[in-house]
Amino acid sequence: MYTCRTILKLKANSAAECASLIWDEVVPLLHRQKGFRAEATFVAQERSEVHANSLWDTREDAEAYARTAHLKVLEILSGVTMKSSMVKILESPDSALNINSAHGGKTRQTSQKPHRRKSSPL
Repeated sequence: MYTCRTILKLKANSAAECASLIWDEVVPLLHRQKGFRAEATFVAQERSEVHANSLWDTREDAEAYARTAHLKVLEILSGVTMKSSMVKILESPDSALNINSAHGGKTRQTSQKPHRRKSSPL
């Protein structure tokens, strides 16, 4: 399994809109890509950054995403980000992460929006 790691610099006060765009537009786009397994996105508000990590079956799938669909992701997020990003592809050893075994051999759907409390800045 391989991880595409991306760090994006956010425009001021855009974390909530960025989170909505990721769940509403980016994650569905990722699900249509060959070899996509999961997405984990973290917002570092104190640095105005988004850290996105997508998991892929093979290095080839991750590289294909980085060459093609990642450009669409940057386009989707262009209104809330200040700079383009760099994608880093890392190998994820099976011993460190195995999505299938944690869900009885089935990949868990990750496209649903997380529950957010009203007091949350997102």
